[in-house]
Amino acid sequence: MAVSEFYAAIKQVAAERGIPEESVFASIRAALATAYRKDYGGDLEEIVVDLDEQTGEARILQDGVDVTPAGFGRIAAQTAKQVILQKIRETEKEVIMDEFKAKIGEIMVGHIFRLEPTIAILDLGKAQGVMPISEQVSSETYRMNQRIKVLIKDVRLTQRGTEIIVSRSDADFVRKLFEQEVPELSTGTVKIEAIAREAGSRTKMAVSTTDEKIDPVGSCVGQKGVRVQAIISELFGEKIDIVPYSPDVSKYIASSLSPAKVYEVELFEEEKRALVSVPEDQQSLAIGKEGQNARLANKLTKWKIDIKGASGLFGAATTEVKTVDTSSARFGIWDAAIKEQQAASDSSQDDVVADDSVDTPTDDVATDDTPITDAANTENNTIDTSEE
Repeated sequence: MAVSEFYAAIKQVAAERGIPEESVFASIRAALATAYRKDYGGDLEEIVVDLDEQTGEARILQDGVDVTPAGFGRIAAQTAKQVILQKIRETEKEVIMDEFKAKIGEIMVGHIFRLEPTIAILDLGKAQGVMPISEQVSSETYRMNQRIKVLIKDVRLTQRGTEIIVSRSDADFVRKLFEQEVPELSTGTVKIEAIAREAGSRTKMAVSTTDEKIDPVGSCVGQKGVRVQAIISELFGEKIDIVPYSPDVSKYIASSLSPAKVYEVELFEEEKRALVSVPEDQQSLAIGKEGQNARLANKLTKWKIDIKGASGLFGAATTEVKTVDTSSARFGIWDAAIKEQQAASDSSQDDVVADDSVDTPTDDVATDDTPITDAANTENNTIDTSEE
């Protein structure tokens, strides 16, 4: 192949692969300088390649003097060709890497074309996605040629090429699914303030709004639950609790324990700990199966939450939150509150205040009525959600 034809072919390759043309010619100059130095010596930094990008003709300059050897084009062509192709591959990898780096935190659709014991490999179009077992959901079963949505979590350049780490277990995966499904999140009128997830089992999400006319929970649930059900379907049945966010920590903690009803939240600011009192018939619901509900509330609010059942609080559960000033005689206040609640319960056993903290259908929010597990301290009727 003549030199001019060779360079024409390089330009065509650059156009076909979407590689910046100037990047290819920069690689060509570097390759020719390397080829000259290999055969004729000299300091690589002093070798300048004057390349005519239209004709493909090249001259070698040292200290401004043309030192191009006779027949250099033919001698250098084979050496340069290999280097050029390598540079093209590297440039192509960089282009792909930059493209996917811009997509970190976004959702893409890929299909699985290889399954190994610890990883699943997906075809993402221009590149392959790697989903290690740590980013998979243990309750999900993946199969060959399955099309799934994944979160682009990280992009790395390795010796084998661009490695794109994808995830289905990350909490941000659920966040992005909601952003795709709920227009109010895209416009900013509704905001996801926090999200806590135990992948494959349950997610808790706190939402707020900048428009008092908009119900942030209802916006995420959708009419007849259509929006949240679409996401639950994508997550293969994972439970989702959506609660209203409040800057009032006590109210926020109370709503985070939904679907359980809360009687009182007592804050210990210095320890960033909350003691939550619930009616005894709500205690197992507040704690959740194996402590999951309380654990997710802890992650959501970033407060250590202890839960205790209050004797005498039967029947009428209330969503009212009483924030106790710990500098006062809090036990006296608590006794008075108990008597007040008992009186209300005796006067109207049927007067049950509905919890409007979660506006999702019953299929969307698990009502966990399982017995208190070993995660709860049955002797003191409290549960410690702090991690060991």
